[in-house]
Amino acid sequence: MTGLTLAVPSKGRLEELTREWFAAKGMTITRPGGARSYLGAIEGVPEVTVRFFPASEIARELIRGNIDLGVTGLDLIHETSETGPSSVSTVSKLGFGNADVVVAVPDAWIDVTHLHDLADVASDFRSRHGRWLRIATKYITITRQHFARAGIAEYRTVESLGATEAAPASGVADIVVDITTTGSTLAANGLRVLEDGVMLQSEACLFAARKPDWSAKKWDQMTAFMDRLGLGHEFEPKR
Repeated sequence: MTGLTLAVPSKGRLEELTREWFAAKGMTITRPGGARSYLGAIEGVPEVTVRFFPASEIARELIRGNIDLGVTGLDLIHETSETGPSSVSTVSKLGFGNADVVVAVPDAWIDVTHLHDLADVASDFRSRHGRWLRIATKYITITRQHFARAGIAEYRTVESLGATEAAPASGVADIVVDITTTGSTLAANGLRVLEDGVMLQSEACLFAARKPDWSAKKWDQMTAFMDRLGLGHEFEPKR
């Protein structure tokens, strides 16, 4: 394929808002095959092929360099791979999908207000309770990296496949790392965010893959597309 490939979310509010964002730039995304089709286009821009993927798959394909451009969450770029942030360039923040990845502890832990308090708790948790501190989360990579920087090593993660915020109340975990917009769901489950517990401020972004095989022709198509979007070209590909 000689043209550009743009991946956009395949369903839900993210798809709707992504289409609205491009439409506001004068670009109408079409999906001729309907909601079950993974192939689309932009009216009047034949050099761009649109692919409809789940947001998590868009992050993975961008990092692998299998697509040129994609709309997904910053949290998914960080979570999909430790090299995710260095494998993509942020073309533009889109102004929707805003949420924070946070560390939250039970309200009853009144002496735990900061990460350094949590480090102290984790270090003696095994001697007090005979097991590691358990953290319920969907964000294994982000948790590992952030906790390493904070000097917290004595814990284990419990991968959450459902409602993460319910894990402490059900006894599955002691604390959570979760994504939140207002914190109200965490609060309703007896949890509070540590004062320095925001690990990542996420939102939907348009990303470009950073890869070594950008051809001159394809890069010209990219810069022309950026011009049409009114975004300029502040980022550069790896060559």
